[in-house]
Amino acid sequence: MSREIRITPSILNADFDHLDKEIGKIAQVSDLIHLDVMDNIFVPNFTFDFESASKIIQNCPIGVDAHLMVADVEEIAPLYAQVGCESVTIHAEATKDIAKTLRAIRSEGARSGLAVKPQTSIADYEQFSDLVDMFLIMTVEPGFGGQKFMNDMMEKVRATRRVIGDRPIWLQVDGGISLETIEIAVEAGADTFVAGSAVFKADDPAAMVVSLRELVRGVAN
Repeated sequence: MSREIRITPSILNADFDHLDKEIGKIAQVSDLIHLDVMDNIFVPNFTFDFESASKIIQNCPIGVDAHLMVADVEEIAPLYAQVGCESVTIHAEATKDIAKTLRAIRSEGARSGLAVKPQTSIADYEQFSDLVDMFLIMTVEPGFGGQKFMNDMMEKVRATRRVIGDRPIWLQVDGGISLETIEIAVEAGADTFVAGSAVFKADDPAAMVVSLRELVRGVAN
C-alpha cells in the first residue's frame, strides 16, 4: 500500500536566538514544524514553557506538531490545540487518563498523538488506537537532540503498523533520523519523520528536507 510521506523538522537543534529565520529556511518544503516541549521533570531537559511555545505556534508560517514531553500533561495538552497546533502528542508514560486527554485534544480541533519511549511496549496502548490520529515511536531516549538512532526500535514500528492496519493513522518516528536511517524506518512502516540535527546542522536545511523526502518516496510506494 502506498503511504504519504511527511517530514516534520524538529527545531530542537535550531538557533533559538533566530528561530523565525531558522523556521523560515525550511517552512516551504516541510509538512509541519515539530515543537519539542520539555519541562525538566518528565525528561532531563527544558525547552519552552507554554507562553514561549504559544508565541512560536502563533507566529509559525506552517502548521505545528507539538510533542509534549512534560509531566501532568492532561490540562496543558488541550491548550496547545487551542493556540493553533495542528497536532498535539502526549506521552503514554506521563498521562494519568490517556483516553480523556486524547479526546480533549481532538475536541479542540487538533490531531491527537500518543508517544511511547523506547522501553515502553506499544502493545500496552493498542486499546487507544481509535482515539489516536498518530502514534509516535521514539527511536532515542527523549530529552536531547543529536542522539544515535536505535535500530532495535524498528520491530516496535512494525508492530505499530500492524495495529494501525488500513486506518488513516500516522506513524511517526523521532530520534536520529538522517539520510542514513530514514530508509530503515520507512521500510519498517513509518510515514512521518522527525529530523532535527540532520536538518538544522546541514549547510542547506531546506535541501536536506527535500533529500530526506526524495530518498524514501520510492520505498513507501
